[in-house]
Amino acid sequence: PAGTWLLYLPCTWSIGLAAAPGCLPDWRMLSLFGVGAVLMRGAGCTINDLWDRDYDRQVARTASRPLAAGDISTFQSLVFLGGLLSLALCVLLCLNYYSIILGAASLSLVVTYPLMKRITYWPQLILGLTFNWGALLGWSAIRGSCEWSVCLPLYFAGVMWTLVYDTIYAHQDKKDDIMIGVKSTALQFKEDTKQWLSGFSLAMLLSLCVAGMNCNQTFPYYSVVAAVGAHLAHQIYTLDIDKPEDCWKKFSSNRNVGILLFIGIVLGNL
Repeated sequence: PAGTWLLYLPCTWSIGLAAAPGCLPDWRMLSLFGVGAVLMRGAGCTINDLWDRDYDRQVARTASRPLAAGDISTFQSLVFLGGLLSLALCVLLCLNYYSIILGAASLSLVVTYPLMKRITYWPQLILGLTFNWGALLGWSAIRGSCEWSVCLPLYFAGVMWTLVYDTIYAHQDKKDDIMIGVKSTALQFKEDTKQWLSGFSLAMLLSLCVAGMNCNQTFPYYSVVAAVGAHLAHQIYTLDIDKPEDCWKKFSSNRNVGILLFIGIVLGNL
């Protein structure tokens, strides 16, 4: 479920920042977005597996996925996808009109992201734009519209974070990716990966500080931002890009980064 957490956590940051000073985040919205994250993560995986079923058969890590392995048909996958998107629409319709339109706008990114690895070495950037949409949607669900001075830096921070963790993730498959001809930031950065990840992490931390200043966050928030920086620095320093098991371990640990930041937002708000 690591991917579901990484989709959900930017929503929690936004919901937390949108709460009134001295108040806890709206638990109804946190629950609603949690359900939405599970559904949209499932839909995203299904779309990805539909596009990539021929590629997945050629990659050791993905060859056992249901479509690639032939366990289910394309028609069954489309029926399943329709069910997930229908349920996700029900969740979306529980929000205000602004958020319904904003949420629907993300669907084009969800559908096109899996194609990006065929045409650009930066599919992780498109994934970041997709996975962090909740940083905009969470605020608008609480406030009725986006406060762009807060939402845009938060969204940008999330995109930078995705570039960090998904580049690490992509290093697991780089040998297979070269063989079958798909692209990734792991192949683009090669041995310079740690320098790039350091730059993305710094951009993330600066953006989080800007978002915090623009909504009058307090000392606990900035303390946790510093702790997030330390976590990312440790990830990058100890990362072995040539060991898939270490890449998976570092990738998965980003759930803790997101939870830590959410705790900092709540404490800062209180």
